[in-house]
Amino acid sequence: MKRRNFIFNSALFSASLGISHSLKSQELFRTSNSISENFAIQLYSVRDSMKKDPKATLKKLASYGYKHIEGYESDQGLFWGMSNTDFKKYLDDLGLKMIASHCRETQKLESFNKKCAQSSEIGLDYLICPGLGRGDLSLETFKNHANTFNKCGEIAKKNGLRFAYHNHEYSFKNRDGIYLQDVLMNNTDSDLVDFEMDIYWVVAAGEDPIKWFDKHPGRFTYCHVKDLMQRETKNRRGDLFESCTLGKGSIDFQKILSYGAKKGLHTFIVEQEAYTGSTPMEAAEDNAQYMTNLKV
Repeated sequence: MKRRNFIFNSALFSASLGISHSLKSQELFRTSNSISENFAIQLYSVRDSMKKDPKATLKKLASYGYKHIEGYESDQGLFWGMSNTDFKKYLDDLGLKMIASHCRETQKLESFNKKCAQSSEIGLDYLICPGLGRGDLSLETFKNHANTFNKCGEIAKKNGLRFAYHNHEYSFKNRDGIYLQDVLMNNTDSDLVDFEMDIYWVVAAGEDPIKWFDKHPGRFTYCHVKDLMQRETKNRRGDLFESCTLGKGSIDFQKILSYGAKKGLHTFIVEQEAYTGSTPMEAAEDNAQYMTNLKV
């Protein structure tokens, strides 16, 4: 595999809870190349490699120019079979920082509290609910989800973290004139709950990300930068679209991220789930180069 050398400055995320997340955003966006300083990769993008050899995979990601990672809760836990402190030490040796992680079963509050404590100990900023499932998409159910999110936010705050929700397309369904995403956002406390906009899924739902930044300024602090390409045949989920290497699809990230940065967006997470013409690791390398060249 070819190697590219990237030279760019790394800006560390503020860990001080005395600074509001809106102020963090302002600090991060003082320079025109702040995306290149403040992007990460969602490790689910290279899930097969992580399952096979997490340490070797993380070492390769660091060589591609990544400085930050967003984890997910695998069968080996949040820290890939290591203790939280051993995992952090390995990342430190690579020049990587784990800024956040997706976290399963956030409704199990006692378990969530333990995960918050472990994550806070090694300097994560967020634990994030990765999704709610496509089962019961009723208004009442989503109000209940919002109540749970507030409880998660309280637990995260007590542990020195923040809590967020990562959307899929189903939360943009309309029920009796009300978007399920609005139910979540209007019924959660902005002091406790943030949102990670998966731009791909917003577009796939037929929605405009810019409209949602305007509807809820300051609530979308993280985003998934995941491009969308059309398919000639349906995939296994029955969709005529799928994710692709950044710059190969149809999403105008220059426009969307520039606008989002004015509305509280401050952290950009590369994610890719499908691959055509490249391996996941090759795509991760190409995506790192794309992000270093993107300006807002």
